[in-house]
Amino acid sequence: MLDLLLVVSTDRAAELLVPLAAAARRRNTVLGCFFTNDGVKLLGNEEVRAAIEAAGTAIACEHSWGRHMGDARCPVELGSQTDHSALVARAARVVAI
Repeated sequence: MLDLLLVVSTDRAAELLVPLAAAARRRNTVLGCFFTNDGVKLLGNEEVRAAIEAAGTAIACEHSWGRHMGDARCPVELGSQTDHSALVARAARVVAI
């Protein structure tokens, strides 16, 4: 079970994602993250990667990754919208940013 799932769908979400992930860590919240659309670009940001390091689950949409990041190595698990649906089903709360 995830206490909180952050669905990151824009590359402008870092200013919300980083403090939300930090707050989740302080409260021992089981955090999950799903990156889609151009939100996958944030995985190239070292501050974002450090912020989600303690997340129980972090998945990037494989289609979005290929579209926006090409052949670069993805620092989290690659998945699909089916994985997104499964995370939503396991989450007590979902926040889309």
